[in-house]
Amino acid sequence: MRQKSGERTLLASVLLSSPGPIVIGIALLFGRSSTQLADFIRRTSELVAIIVSWIVFRTVHKSDEFDPLRKEKLEHTANLCVGLAMCLSGVAMIFIALFSSGTEKGNVIPGLVIALLGVITNSWFWMRYRKLNHEKPDAILSAQSSLYRAKSLVDACVVIALTVVTIAPGTQTALYVDLFGSIIVAAYLIMSGIITIHG
Repeated sequence: MRQKSGERTLLASVLLSSPGPIVIGIALLFGRSSTQLADFIRRTSELVAIIVSWIVFRTVHKSDEFDPLRKEKLEHTANLCVGLAMCLSGVAMIFIALFSSGTEKGNVIPGLVIALLGVITNSWFWMRYRKLNHEKPDAILSAQSSLYRAKSLVDACVVIALTVVTIAPGTQTALYVDLFGSIIVAAYLIMSGIITIHG
């Protein structure tokens, strides 16, 4: 039953995370905030990570007879792919933050709304994964708990940065907060990628 709960929670994560990159991507057509661009790349890489985790979780929990060595190899391969993708995204974000911070920001409201909804949704998933992992420890559920805790914190940073850009567009304050927000997201991606690879 707990295994089914874990699989359903992972599937819900995939379904609820899927619209984020699409909406932020569309919003980028109207706004050029570097924090918003960093957020788009971050959400896309996280969606890939969640999909991979869901597939691996389903595969290794098909039966109690699943080969432990194969399970470990699958989890390691998944972690390696996801970790490398996050690290590469983080490095790309640092360059974008440094070289695009002076461009016109445009309308960042859609990105702000998505980030605000992200704080609420990701906090719920963080608590849910933590509870499931506490009831029956599982490497994938534990990793998801850590991922969603970080997602909640980063979304909060994005909300702050985009709120300042919305309230005071074109000001030095907005410029620095936007740049700082991008660097936080980039640092998060790199650190999470390293942790995932070595996890």
